[in-house]
Amino acid sequence: MTQEPEPLDVDHLHFWSFIDHAVDRASRELPGIDPLAMRLVLTLHRAANMLVYDLESTVHRPRGWSWPGFRVLFAIWLSGPVEAKKVAELSGMSRAAVSALVNTLERDGLVSKERAAYDGRAVQLGLTEAGVHAITTAFQAHNAREQEWAGALSEDEQQTLIELLGKLTAHSAHFDVRHRT
Repeated sequence: MTQEPEPLDVDHLHFWSFIDHAVDRASRELPGIDPLAMRLVLTLHRAANMLVYDLESTVHRPRGWSWPGFRVLFAIWLSGPVEAKKVAELSGMSRAAVSALVNTLERDGLVSKERAAYDGRAVQLGLTEAGVHAITTAFQAHNAREQEWAGALSEDEQQTLIELLGKLTAHSAHFDVRHRT
């Protein structure tokens, strides 16, 4: 007969302390798990979500954009004119999501769509003059916020973290990783 766990006082848990709780509880419940790997992934996921939420709420929502809307404009700005399917790949989004966002961004006067000369089925996306102004202005504010986040680390630490994340993502080639292409 298994012993019932003591009732949990969830009031003391918060966004970050939940990681400690989750690792501790999962380790007790499932002794074969790797708690360090669990802690790494939970911390990375929560940090990324926190950063994205902050950028979206402080920089992009005030401009009327969602995080995905920014990602689409950013991809078009830096690679356009570009096919919609390439924007989906570069932004890590589905083609359907990009299509819906592009319709909204086109309606707002930020994106233009044209049939590609080389293939009448392909759609080339570009930014309008208003779109270029909007994304460059937004990205300056976005980058200022990135600098605030990065300011917690020295330049050497930033470079080390970039290298470690690169190593982590490069390692994914060794197993069947699911991601948008």
